[in-house]
Amino acid sequence: MKLTIDNSKILKPYYEDNATPPSINDYMPLTVFDKVNYDTQVAVIFAYRPPTPPNAILELGLRKALSVFRPFAGRLSIDKNDDPIILLNDEGVKFIEVSVDGSLDETVSFEPSANLKMLHPSTQGVDELVQVQLTRFRCGSMVVGFVSHHFVADGQGTSNFLVAWGQATRGVDISPVPFLDRNNNVFTPRELPQFDQFEHRGVEYMSKRLNYTPSENGILEDEILVHKVRYSREFLAKLKTIASSELGEKRPYSTFESLLGHVWRTMTKARGLNEDETTHVKVSVNGRMRLKPNVPNYFGNLVLWALPTSTVKDLTNEPLSFAAKAIHDSVAKLNNEYFTSFIDFANYKIKEEDLIPTADCSKRILTPNVNVDSWLRFPFYDLDFGTGCPFAFMPTYIPVDGLIFLLPTSPEDGSVDVVVSLFKDKLETFKEICYCVE
Repeated sequence: MKLTIDNSKILKPYYEDNATPPSINDYMPLTVFDKVNYDTQVAVIFAYRPPTPPNAILELGLRKALSVFRPFAGRLSIDKNDDPIILLNDEGVKFIEVSVDGSLDETVSFEPSANLKMLHPSTQGVDELVQVQLTRFRCGSMVVGFVSHHFVADGQGTSNFLVAWGQATRGVDISPVPFLDRNNNVFTPRELPQFDQFEHRGVEYMSKRLNYTPSENGILEDEILVHKVRYSREFLAKLKTIASSELGEKRPYSTFESLLGHVWRTMTKARGLNEDETTHVKVSVNGRMRLKPNVPNYFGNLVLWALPTSTVKDLTNEPLSFAAKAIHDSVAKLNNEYFTSFIDFANYKIKEEDLIPTADCSKRILTPNVNVDSWLRFPFYDLDFGTGCPFAFMPTYIPVDGLIFLLPTSPEDGSVDVVVSLFKDKLETFKEICYCVE
């Protein structure tokens, strides 16, 4: 696929003619939830069939959305105490216009491939907190490649911004309006901290002295492959029935719990691990509706992680209900008390004990563990610029052994795409057994 860069520029927020632009000398601190997260740029890809709006219309809509979600138009920096902050300086986002002399169907496959990286801006060495690449094809189709920094917002916050971009482009009011205050009492520690009830060391934070990672320099990128497997609505219903069969009158396990339990077990079997080894799956848990009071429209990071854990022997020999229960119970523990305990711990213990986040995007090998990013409830498919929603949506190509993404195939059909990364020989085994349910 040969791409031609037609234009590249910086877009700044657009404020209505009768509005007074805000000060560009303000800043907001990163919260404890921002700082514990991954220090990385995240890329996602959306594909649209014609007709699609002109680039100028999309550009104006993006600028209007940035005036409401100002942190994305700023820059990361540090304050006088060396604490990380977001400068609200409206320096803007990168906007790249690209053309391809070929049709979308002839040149692009929406299967995991390193070629997907050509459809979005670079995630390395950039100052902008948002970058957009509009790739136009001869057939009239368009691909939107969107890159944003995880320190500014998690999946929920980012998807809300993308929906707002679509709303602004269509000329409708942005709704919901984001809650931007990172200095609010939601993240203020209690005067008498309480964090002994939960274990945060080794979960969100660890000692610098323990930050030893075996060398991965000898691992070539093509030794780890990424594969997408589609689970139909019917297969998911079957999984849910099997996982919940022992519950009787109790509430059945969710589709997420049943599917993740199945994929965790299948990956563990494919890896051929020692039965006495311990494996966990790292599950992102959104705190917006768990904290009290709730903060449903908060823009930023508000995620912690559950770590369902098992021996390989138990996980692979016990029925699917065992894995689903482990996931359900572990996620349920991350309630209001857990989130407020973390706020206390992060404010009182990080500097005192010289701790660093466990979230490390430099690791490429997660064996024996699994890290899941579930985007099943995020409104990514609602990114409508006025001519309809995307027909395809997916993350970029990330070959990290043990990383998986759960994505809705489309808003209508109820199936789920699972994007799995494994070493080449393990992936072949996974493909053979990924539809086997015991």
